[in-house]
Amino acid sequence: MKNSREASKQTIRMLIVDDEPVICQGLRYTIDWGQLGIEVAGEAYDGEEALQLTEKHKIDLLLTDIRMEGMDGLELTAQLKSRYPHVRVIMISGYEDFAYARQAVRLNVTDYLLKPVDIDELVTVVRKVVDEIRNEKDVQSGQEDTQRLSNDTLWLSNMVRNVPYYDKELPSHLQGEQYRIIAMQIDQFSVWRTGLSDLEYADVQQQWLQSVRRRLERHSLRSISIFDHMNLLFTLAVADKVLECEAWERALAEAVRPMTGGIRLYCAVSRPYERLDDTAEHCTEARRILEYHVLDQAAVLLPESRERAESERTMLEYNSADRVQLLVAALFKQNAADVKRIVGDMFLFFKERGFLLNEVVKACEEVSILLRQRLRQSGLTELDHGSGETADPYVYNSYDGLEALMNEEMLHLLQLMSKNGLDKSYWIVEKAKKYMEEQYCNELKAFEVAAWLKITPSYFSYIFKQSTSKSFTEYMNELRIDHAKRLLATTHDKVFEIADKVGYKEYKYFVSVFKSHTGMTPKEFRALNVKH
Repeated sequence: MKNSREASKQTIRMLIVDDEPVICQGLRYTIDWGQLGIEVAGEAYDGEEALQLTEKHKIDLLLTDIRMEGMDGLELTAQLKSRYPHVRVIMISGYEDFAYARQAVRLNVTDYLLKPVDIDELVTVVRKVVDEIRNEKDVQSGQEDTQRLSNDTLWLSNMVRNVPYYDKELPSHLQGEQYRIIAMQIDQFSVWRTGLSDLEYADVQQQWLQSVRRRLERHSLRSISIFDHMNLLFTLAVADKVLECEAWERALAEAVRPMTGGIRLYCAVSRPYERLDDTAEHCTEARRILEYHVLDQAAVLLPESRERAESERTMLEYNSADRVQLLVAALFKQNAADVKRIVGDMFLFFKERGFLLNEVVKACEEVSILLRQRLRQSGLTELDHGSGETADPYVYNSYDGLEALMNEEMLHLLQLMSKNGLDKSYWIVEKAKKYMEEQYCNELKAFEVAAWLKITPSYFSYIFKQSTSKSFTEYMNELRIDHAKRLLATTHDKVFEIADKVGYKEYKYFVSVFKSHTGMTPKEFRALNVKH
């Protein structure tokens, strides 16, 4: 059996996926992957081939383009998530479309980089992913080492993880008339744990284990317990006779009384059951019931607590795009109070709609990743990748804990932006974009916009490209073609009239630009988009 130290040395196997072989070769040989602890196991030129090679070579990490013939990067990621959920994905795109980025985030893509890829940026992202994969392998190896524990603890540990016990035997001395699984946590864990050393916390865990056992014994309940997380204790409670609900509730109320030092506990309990080999199912049940503590703060959550809370929830789709836009504006204004208010509004929405903590974490991660993508596009080059500290809902086990973590991240971004001085250039570009939107139908030149802004043409061109990743001409053409598409789809105006309306005085040039942006002529576009 390999130990954790050996596991951490394991090479990470990576697959490069792009429908252009020259790009695969470029990515393979531009970077010294071996120095990063990565073996490039192969290259795939479409999604189907990527899935086959992932299975064949036991891939840990995929580096994939988003746009490919046949199965594209997004569909490939969805397939991987279903069939090989451990595989990490770094996606590369030549498209800045917010919708692509949002889809990628919702598929749990590790990072989303824009072409042309900055090599240093890619190496930074890959290093972070390699560390995460190795840490996961260390944990898995550590779980194998639990065979050194007593049989009782090992048996419960496997039941918690829904893994069959290795010798298929159930501990006979735990036999009783009735069983229940109790899942327990320390309240406001992130606040309480601050400043406590690992050694001090180990002492608290021992106190916790002993107090639960003693308190249950007072109600004639035998028990074994296992930590599945530093703040998640599973306990199998065994009764020698069938107990009424009231007796169980008294025992549970006793079990969650505050410990020495005022440490507050809360728990969830599964339904009672009579067959010991049904324990895995009830471990899952107790874990899921525990998630509902955030909604009503009850010290003891029963199975019916979950059913009642679920019927009262009014969850809605969270609009991350709007929230990202508000945060971008507030960050560039360097308005800390505005940023905190926007984050506060987010969490008010979560509370009012009854979001569970894992749902809050997912919504916050989506906002964080998309926000950082927007800021990188605006020229903030010192951003780390991902969303800062991982928001573990067992550690940050309250709305307030997660909100504090989100505010810490926003403060970090404010400090970075202040250091880089991006606020002034951002608002110059925003003002320019608004002016261009108003004047797109005229023959507008970059130097004219610079003169209107009272800055030099060279400085305007520089900050505009930094902020939008497009030249002035590229941006104007996109703006005009978008307006032309709307007019073609909604009016009966002739094509040359539309060309003039959106600022193109030469008809042939308009057709050429339109085709380069859409892949079809204006007439072909109208034929496909006008409703008959």
